Amino acid sequence: MLFPSSWLQGASRGEAIACELRLRIISGTLRPGEILSENRIAADFDSSRSPVREALRTLSNEGLIRLERMGVVVIGLKIKDVEELYDVRFLIESFVQQRLAGDVPEQLITQLRNVMDKMDLAGRHQDAVEFAYQDLIFHETIIEAAKHSRILHLWKSIRYVVMTVMLLTTRRVFIQGEQKVSAVINKHRLLIEALESGDKERIQSGVRTYFQDSGKTLHESFDS
Repeated sequence: MLFPSSWLQGASRGEAIACELRLRIISGTLRPGEILSENRIAADFDSSRSPVREALRTLSNEGLIRLERMGVVVIGLKIKDVEELYDVRFLIESFVQQRLAGDVPEQLITQLRNVMDKMDLAGRHQDAVEFAYQDLIFHETIIEAAKHSRILHLWKSIRYVVMTVMLLTTRRVFIQGEQKVSAVINKHRLLIEALESGDKERIQSGVRTYFQDSGKTLHESFDS
């Protein structure tokens, strides 16, 4: 299993190794309790140990592994962990969209529609990787538009785990067929319409509905 190289532009060697290990851990390829060694990881990635240590520190901070004397112990990501991750996403996105209500820059709506065009194109070409990436960009664009430095910092602290979960759930969505992919696109369209309305209640309802539906997809992806 390989993390998409197109998602790693500008990433350091350590960040790239962390992304691949993160994908293996969250997908279950590396199972909870499994013990890894720096030397083995360095050999697998044809890397020196310094980038490997950088990657392991990152994954440890994310709670995906535990660093011990005997080696690296995989902790993994349980469905409860993923649910809590999406609770944080809901809080972030609910806040930023409420913050934007009533003063939504036209440029933001244009950006979001451009991203949706790319999602639609990726859906028609059955490109789950590009679809998931554009999905991430859609939400990140809204978060950045709020211009709230602490919220942005919080988002960046979970960004890579969210990115990996999105990739895995999107692959599951594509397996379910064109109708499911279209439904995901429509959910994003409704978010744009709510934002454009400037109505705080409509925006809040739209975000809540979006994450309730996303929760169902999460369970389908991580309970199976």
